Amino acid sequence: MALSFWAEIVYNVLEYACEVQSMDFEENRPAQDVPLEERIEEPAQEETSAEEAGQVQQDAAARREKQYETFTMLHDLVYILAGITLVFVFFFRLVGVDGSSMYPTLVDHDYLVLESNFLYRSVRAGDIVVIDPPEEAGFSGPIVKRVIATGGQTVDIDFDAGVVYVDGEALEESYVFEPTYRSFREVGDGLDYPVTVPEGSVFVLGDNRNHSADSRYAGLGCVDESRILGRVLLRIIPGRQTNEQGDIVGGRDFRRIGAVA
Repeated sequence: MALSFWAEIVYNVLEYACEVQSMDFEENRPAQDVPLEERIEEPAQEETSAEEAGQVQQDAAARREKQYETFTMLHDLVYILAGITLVFVFFFRLVGVDGSSMYPTLVDHDYLVLESNFLYRSVRAGDIVVIDPPEEAGFSGPIVKRVIATGGQTVDIDFDAGVVYVDGEALEESYVFEPTYRSFREVGDGLDYPVTVPEGSVFVLGDNRNHSADSRYAGLGCVDESRILGRVLLRIIPGRQTNEQGDIVGGRDFRRIGAVA
C-alpha cells in the first residue's frame, strides 16, 4: 500500500513537471516563417515601439525564469518522494492494527512503523511482528503477534493454570491481559503439546490471550520466518481506547505515541 501511494504521487508530479516544460517550449518556439509578401503588406503603424518590445521581452524572460524555478522545484520534489518511497518499501513500513488480539499493548486502529524484513533478519522471542499468514489459515490479511519461541525451542502451555513454558521455563508475561486459558481444543482446532518449533519458524501468541487466533490455532501453527513482514518499532498514531472485546470505551490517548515493546 505504501508503494502504490507514493508511486502515484511521484507519477502526478512528473506529469505536471512535463506539462510545465512543454508550456515553456511552446512559448519559446520560434514563430513560423511568414511569407515576404505578407510582411511587406503589414501597416507600418502596427510596428511595436522599441520600448514596448523591450518590456515584452522582460516579461517573457520573467515568465521563463518563474517556470524554470517551478520545474526545478518539481524536479527536486520527485527525487525527495522517490527517496521516501525507497525508505518505506525497503527499510520501514506503515501498518494499521485491525482487531484487539494484542490488547492492551496495541488496540484497534493503532498505526505502527515496522522495521522491514529487508533489515529485520534476527528474530528474537518477545519481538512484536507483523505476519502475512498462509491463505489456508483463513485470515483476511496480515496479523500482528508476539514471538514466544523460535526454531528449536519447545513450547508447552498449562491451560488450567494459564502458564506458558518455553524449554521448561515458565514465562513471566507482564504484557498479557490475562492468563492463557484458551487452547482451541474446545473447537477442535488445537495443537498437541509440547510443541517443538521447526528451524526457520516461530511460535507466536497475541497479548490478549483469550481473544486471539495465533499459533495455538492448528490452522496457523508455527509460522515460517519468511512470512514475517517486519518488527513493530513505533506507534505513531494511537487508536481509540477499547476493551478486550474491541469495543470502544474512550478517545485517543496521544501519550501512547512512541516505542512499542
